[in-house]
Amino acid sequence: MIEWLIEVLGRFVIATISTFGYTGIVITMAIESACIPLPSEIIMPFSGYLVSTGQFSMMGVTLAGAIGNVLGSLVAYYVGVWGGRPFVERYGRYVLVSQHDMELADRWFAKHGEAAVLIGRLLPVVRTFISLPAGIARMDVKKFVLYSFVGALPFCYALAYVGLKMGEHWNQLRQYFHHADLVIGLCLAVGLGYFLWSHWPKRRPSME
Repeated sequence: MIEWLIEVLGRFVIATISTFGYTGIVITMAIESACIPLPSEIIMPFSGYLVSTGQFSMMGVTLAGAIGNVLGSLVAYYVGVWGGRPFVERYGRYVLVSQHDMELADRWFAKHGEAAVLIGRLLPVVRTFISLPAGIARMDVKKFVLYSFVGALPFCYALAYVGLKMGEHWNQLRQYFHHADLVIGLCLAVGLGYFLWSHWPKRRPSME
């Protein structure tokens, strides 16, 4: 099922970029960065392959990828600003998120938000979803855009460069990136498990 889904998404990416050029890169990377799991591990290597054929330039695909990243991230950011916080404040207790947790997140993003966004752009899985908590914590939008763009540049360049070097064999990269996504996803699952364990109401009396 997963392999079939990746294949369908891959066809969509290839068709969009082949049809719209640089704009297609912006569109697909914006979708990927708006918390919609459209694999950048397909978008940028394919774009790099097209650099090897002379259709694109390396600078062009890198900038297009980074710009798309920022545009999509802003969508997710404002979802967090306008919907995330009110939703969490109203219904957070039902998913074990307290007002205290929100205050901790605010303080953490105020102190480390730039680094979190910058580093998060370089990590599979994490880069797709980092914008939402940044919006919920109301990180300064100018800093958010700046660090998102700066963090996206090396990520987009690296994936495009690999696609450039592999040429027509760029498609073989999917399986390797898929394994990396699984590892990151497992780490996130462990973190979520610890959060639930530490926040479960029955545990709190014993932890205080």
